[in-house]
Amino acid sequence: MSFIGYIEEHDANEALRSLYEKYRAPHGDVDHILKIHSYNPRSMVGHYELYKALMFGRSELSRVQREMIAVVVSAENRCKY
Repeated sequence: MSFIGYIEEHDANEALRSLYEKYRAPHGDVDHILKIHSYNPRSMVGHYELYKALMFGRSELSRVQREMIAVVVSAENRCKY
């Protein structure tokens, strides 16, 4: 499996720390899929906005259907995320 480094929360500057707080999951962690953007915070914002539009924007697909598609794609790609 590939590994992409990221800036740890305790090493983040104020701007990045603010993004980590903004995107913190209900369980308290920031998803690694977002942390990999830590060296380019603009891409973190873009990634999250795309995710939000795809998963929560207007669509003929329900939220459950969208999640099922994501699970199938992840499984096909052998992604553990």
